[in-house]
Amino acid sequence: MIGMSGQLRSALIIGVQGIRARKLRTFLSMVSLFLGVLAIVVVQAGSQVAERAMLADVELNSGKDGTAQLFVPSNPKVPQVLAETLTGRSDAVAMRSTSATIGEPGVRALNPGASPFEGPGAGGYGYPMTCDSQGNCTSGEDQSVPKGVAIEVRLTSLTGDVRQFRPYRQESGRWLDFDSAPSLAPRIVLNKQAAVGFQRYRVPAQMRIAGATADPTPQIIGVVDDGGYGAAAYVRQDELSNWVPSTTATAGTPDPRFGGGTSVLLSGAGTDVERVLKSRLAANGVDPSQLRTELVQSRARAASTLNLMRWIFLGMAALVLLIGVAAILNVGLATVGERVEEFALRRAVGTSRLLLAGIVLAETLLTGLFTAGAAIGVGALAFKIAVPLLGSGRMAFLRDLSFPWQAAVAGIIAGLVAGVLGGSIPALRAARIPIATVMRA
Repeated sequence: MIGMSGQLRSALIIGVQGIRARKLRTFLSMVSLFLGVLAIVVVQAGSQVAERAMLADVELNSGKDGTAQLFVPSNPKVPQVLAETLTGRSDAVAMRSTSATIGEPGVRALNPGASPFEGPGAGGYGYPMTCDSQGNCTSGEDQSVPKGVAIEVRLTSLTGDVRQFRPYRQESGRWLDFDSAPSLAPRIVLNKQAAVGFQRYRVPAQMRIAGATADPTPQIIGVVDDGGYGAAAYVRQDELSNWVPSTTATAGTPDPRFGGGTSVLLSGAGTDVERVLKSRLAANGVDPSQLRTELVQSRARAASTLNLMRWIFLGMAALVLLIGVAAILNVGLATVGERVEEFALRRAVGTSRLLLAGIVLAETLLTGLFTAGAAIGVGALAFKIAVPLLGSGRMAFLRDLSFPWQAAVAGIIAGLVAGVLGGSIPALRAARIPIATVMRA
């Protein structure tokens, strides 16, 4: 073992000396290999960015991987059960969406159906559907109601901070504070689409919710990016319950356009809080067969697509890497040809064939490692410059993205593989040089 470690150290020392003696040739080998290793680094880093981009909107709308979503049907006793079971818990949050209109009373909203302000009907919402006795349905504005300055939103009530499950990105202001006492004037957080309407129009601070005893005056405290395409707002359930009777749904009368039911986000399926919640709901008249839980597994569903993309681009990068391997191979063969007498002399004084092969292989491996370090450095620098430039708008998820360590590991492996492939044949040729060759000198 000691002999092997000594030979390895000798091979590395002599290899470094060989690189220093042939700086220009080593530099040219690195230039040829650099693009191939950089391509591997870029592909690996790009695959991480693609995965993050694919999952970013999914996390906003469905939740992070591993989140369990329990769907609860409508029932007058559901709000009380949820409030008693989930208030103050951080591992489960109940949310319920309904329609709310903020602005002048008794008028049509500027965006019927909580549609985005770029055009009614966009984003999957739009005008309400009306049907006659024969089943003929049409979609359009109710012309019997005058149009006024009012904005319709999808109002979602929450029992706790939902951002641990759905990472909404804060655009301005602040998020709902669930640690403070509930306010009589409900504090709401708008999404980006709703904020466009409130910036564009002067809207009276009067909010109408189906089932409410009176119209509350909302306090707009912030704006978030929730990945949605329609106008939406978020409110604390306990603040909304001051205005909505407990006999109705958590956030007002169920609205079929927004699901019409309650969903509970939990940190994993089969937890204690899920079992307790199901038991209490069943004891209060909810049919257990209608309580279903779905586990968010977005990364697993996207894995096949991401892996296919990664392998295709890695194959293309490998072709570029082979060009660098060929360059190292040619330089290695030329170097061994020039050092035939040196290697023969080393054999004559007792140097083993294994050590001769190790000297040549050490040079190519060190060249590969130096090239990998340069490629990783360039890739990390480009990543650091590109992320702030791209991390805006729909690409805001890139803001906190750091250079993936997988890309650095892939670059090091690519450099080592290139060094082994490019140095194996020259190393074997050096090991086979006969001692008699020393007589040429």
